[in-house]
Amino acid sequence: FFQSRHSTMTMISTAAVASAILAITNLFTSAEAFSPSLPSTKLPSYMAHLSTQTKLSATPETIVIGGGRIGSLISNDAKLLGRNDPIASSIDANGEGPIFIATRNDVLESIVDECPANRRGDLVFLQNGYLDNFLERKGLLSNTQALLYLSVASLGVDPVDGITSVNPEGLTAATGVHALAFADRLASLGLKCNVVSASEYRPAMFEKLIWIATYMLVGTAKDCNSVGQAGSDHTELVQDIISELVSAVGANEGIAFPSGTIERLAAYTDVVTDFPCGVKEFEWRNKYFYDLGDDACPIQWTVE
Repeated sequence: FFQSRHSTMTMISTAAVASAILAITNLFTSAEAFSPSLPSTKLPSYMAHLSTQTKLSATPETIVIGGGRIGSLISNDAKLLGRNDPIASSIDANGEGPIFIATRNDVLESIVDECPANRRGDLVFLQNGYLDNFLERKGLLSNTQALLYLSVASLGVDPVDGITSVNPEGLTAATGVHALAFADRLASLGLKCNVVSASEYRPAMFEKLIWIATYMLVGTAKDCNSVGQAGSDHTELVQDIISELVSAVGANEGIAFPSGTIERLAAYTDVVTDFPCGVKEFEWRNKYFYDLGDDACPIQWTVE
């Protein structure tokens, strides 16, 4: 009897202890579940879907508009849009990443207008010429721009880099938020590009404009076959016009050119000596100097 009673009491005590432990465990589990310091990391299905969408749309994508010589050259691993591809539907309005425009100047208006408004800040302008008035009108004056001192004779042909005896670091330059991305893209092709500030870019931009306006104009007026011939056969005239335009731009824009403009441009001409002459896209190139008037640019006006 006593053994049986003792055994029964032991069973009751064990059950009571087990119940107490279970109650305490449940209490801590409940407290943990509602503790603000330990939130659940599992998202509801609809939130997980939205999170995935956000990550996908935020992935940088490089886009190149224009499948010509320059566009094809830099389009490796990028989304290339040709002349028949719709701009608006081809660019993710919520995306990010550089959009390089490698087209003629006369289609810039339509490209900017068709680009989603909140992606226009990603547009990178690679055109020759004076773009300031156009960019200011479009509210894009602070966009990334690049000066291409390189030559691609035809589609698919290896480029000639603007590395000269005067500038072994190369003359190609870029400025703006996507300047480094452009420099990296050129570097992957074995081409050099200097990333510069906006203040450094400005005289460099005008210097390239002066090269185009001078060598192309003299070569065309004197029936030269190439810029090299224009520089070698009409050296004095070329130098006089360059000096004149440097002075006129400096007075009109209030900028100072680094010394050695004539030498830099002559050295670059030696690199692309066979490039043909032609006065093209006048409103984007020579027109800037033409508008300064014959008092500021008398020699250029005489040749023109």
